[in-house]
Amino acid sequence: MLINYFMGMLTLVFAIASVIAGIFTAYFGSGKSRAVGAILIVIGLVVLFVFMYGAGFLSFMGTPTSGSILSFGGTIVSGIAAVIGAVIGALIALGIFLLAIMKA
Repeated sequence: MLINYFMGMLTLVFAIASVIAGIFTAYFGSGKSRAVGAILIVIGLVVLFVFMYGAGFLSFMGTPTSGSILSFGGTIVSGIAAVIGAVIGALIALGIFLLAIMKA
């Protein structure tokens, strides 16, 4: 059960971060950096595809077996809620920090 949370969040966050980093690298880079950005985007999309399969969003391909390491469909909602809560908490803390620094 715990490994399902870990793998689900690992694949989701890795996919999102890889795609975003690839977009920035491809847009702002030059030469070889743009190629690296394109590779990051492709890797992110492949991992996102693996995530969607493991979460059961690609039902036409079947679903992973219940004992599989990629079977994290039931854990996704609680994991995403936890990540969203963590991000909101971090943004609130950052806002308070910046407000305190600007007033000092």
